[in-house]
Amino acid sequence: MAFLLHSPLCLLIAQLVVIIVTARLLGLAARKIHQPLVIAEVVAGILLGPSLLGLVAPDVEAALFPAASLGILGMLSQVGLILFMFLVGLEMDLGLLRGRGHTSVLISHTSIVVPFALGAVLALYIHPTLMPEGVAFSSFTLFMGAAMSITAFPVLARILTERRLLRTKVGAVTITCAAVDDVTAWCILAFVVSIVRATALTEAIVTTVLAVAYTLGMLLLVRPFLARVAARGTGREGLTQNIVAVTFVLLFLSAWATELIGIHALFGAFLMGAIIPREGGFARVLAEKLEDIVVIVLLPTFFALSGLRTQIGLLNTPEAWIQCALIIAVACLGKFGGSYVAARWTGLGWRESTALGILMNTRGLMELIVLNIGLELGVISPTLFTMMVLMALVTTFMTTPILQVVYPPELLAADVIDPPQPDTRVTLPEGFSVLMCVAFDRSGPGMAQIAGALVGKQTASDRLYGLQLHRPAERTSTLLEDEHSPESPGALEPLLARSRDHGLNVRPMSFVSGEPARDICSVAEVKDVDLILLGWHKTLFGQALLGGTVHDVMKDARADVAVLVSRDLTAVRRVLVPFCGAPHDELAVRLARRMAFAVGAEVTILRIRFRNADAPRVDAFLAGMAADKVTVVEAVDDGNKAVDLVVKAALGQDLVVLGAAPLSPDQIMTRCPTSFLVVHHHERAQPAQRRPRPLTEPQADAVAHG
Repeated sequence: MAFLLHSPLCLLIAQLVVIIVTARLLGLAARKIHQPLVIAEVVAGILLGPSLLGLVAPDVEAALFPAASLGILGMLSQVGLILFMFLVGLEMDLGLLRGRGHTSVLISHTSIVVPFALGAVLALYIHPTLMPEGVAFSSFTLFMGAAMSITAFPVLARILTERRLLRTKVGAVTITCAAVDDVTAWCILAFVVSIVRATALTEAIVTTVLAVAYTLGMLLLVRPFLARVAARGTGREGLTQNIVAVTFVLLFLSAWATELIGIHALFGAFLMGAIIPREGGFARVLAEKLEDIVVIVLLPTFFALSGLRTQIGLLNTPEAWIQCALIIAVACLGKFGGSYVAARWTGLGWRESTALGILMNTRGLMELIVLNIGLELGVISPTLFTMMVLMALVTTFMTTPILQVVYPPELLAADVIDPPQPDTRVTLPEGFSVLMCVAFDRSGPGMAQIAGALVGKQTASDRLYGLQLHRPAERTSTLLEDEHSPESPGALEPLLARSRDHGLNVRPMSFVSGEPARDICSVAEVKDVDLILLGWHKTLFGQALLGGTVHDVMKDARADVAVLVSRDLTAVRRVLVPFCGAPHDELAVRLARRMAFAVGAEVTILRIRFRNADAPRVDAFLAGMAADKVTVVEAVDDGNKAVDLVVKAALGQDLVVLGAAPLSPDQIMTRCPTSFLVVHHHERAQPAQRRPRPLTEPQADAVAHG
């Protein structure tokens, strides 16, 4: 071990490798249980510290994290924190703080005042045993109040995005309240730090005055300058290294100024990020350049350092654990209780108020930053630091599972995707509705072609939806997901463009999903669609046509499902339907017949006769499907040659519509040069037997105006 760590540089490299690998491995486990990455990183830091590694392998911990090396690790973590707080500032849209009305103002102020007051009351109880010697009680009380008031804005934004709450009313109110909370709490903390660092009242007053002057200077002088810089660098091509250098010089100067003033360098980094212009993608490009190195390399060093400072062994008495439980209870009561009562007072329902209170109780990384500041200043003891770290872990960990209960996926899909409409309705004959699920832009045009063939000249009762699901990103900053917002459909654009060419009105939907099959089924049920249309794409390792997400959707969906394998489908004029008599085949015939009536497609039904098949029933069904442009061709499966018959008959066709069974779609896919649609029938009442669907006011207006 001594040979491997013989120099400070070797030791630092080894520390970084161990920290990053541990954090990433635990991050994989955290994502499996739908927890934010910060949980894994905090736990990784604790595991590498005296709480676990120091217990099971003290020699390894002493060799890997000797006391002499912690200074270098600490400076590296401080640089990482400065850059991270800059990213948090970039994430903070100051526009959220304006014009949000009575609801957000009351909730955000209540969620600051109530936890602050409860934290001050808690300080009265714990100060005899947990307050360090030589610390003024006023400083200890103010710090406890400020620490209880923190909400983890970055973690909260990530949870809202992944839970698809960001576009709902409760999500909009929550993110606004969190923004106000963070700004207010950091201002309070800056004041507390200035009080703690000051040796006299006059010094505290001077620090406060300088802090106000600094803030005004940043807003009135630096912000306009950055706006001019951003105007020259609105896009990756225009963002030169000189512009990036100027921005980072200003960042470090801002951090330096606040450290000299006496309110900590992190406040300067945060404010610098907050005043960066968001127009033109300037903030997003800066975040993109910074985030990976900060989140993957630098920030975990801060967690490791926090873990080395967290000594769970200090909680070695029942009284200590009771105090820890009391801290957690007071933290939850303050944030959740204050936010819930204020939300109910402003008229939000119990479910929205509960969700808001749970979300506002998230503390995460921001709480750790505050606690480390308090420990460095000597305001809190190592024992209290450990208790507060456990509180931050518990309040962050509990957010997602409780939110899952309060906002189940079915209710969430209805709230997010289908917001309530005015009750002015008219009832018209029902049309046809298709949900087109797009994963890659290349599949969109073919889907639009199929939808157009199914509805023909679209009427107000025909409803077409384009759905794009995004994997939960590992990015911390939601700035880097702007291109995935519903206003910027991304992969949906080719589908929308082809739809416009055919005069189709497709409503786009786009959101983050960790369980795509489940969310597709939820959307389909909420929208009450007749057909779910999926695309198939060959992967590097290959994939069965009806495997993976496709299989899960077919198994769980309460609608018919179709999978399109597009070979540059540009028109649907000639359609082949292999027919063996299975329920899936009957659906294929009905869809093809619809294409015949909608766009005049010439449909050929390849009637494949199997031995011992129920020929009379099948013949009766085909007789009922007889129509103009529908031709039935007889074929006999002699010696399991059905696939050969289909491939041969597909020559010269634009589209093959195939039932999911009994023929093998995978064999046909590998041999058939024609685009084809594999359909799966869901056992339910046929669309014609269902009651007409009432139209919403916008749909009725569209009919009234032609």
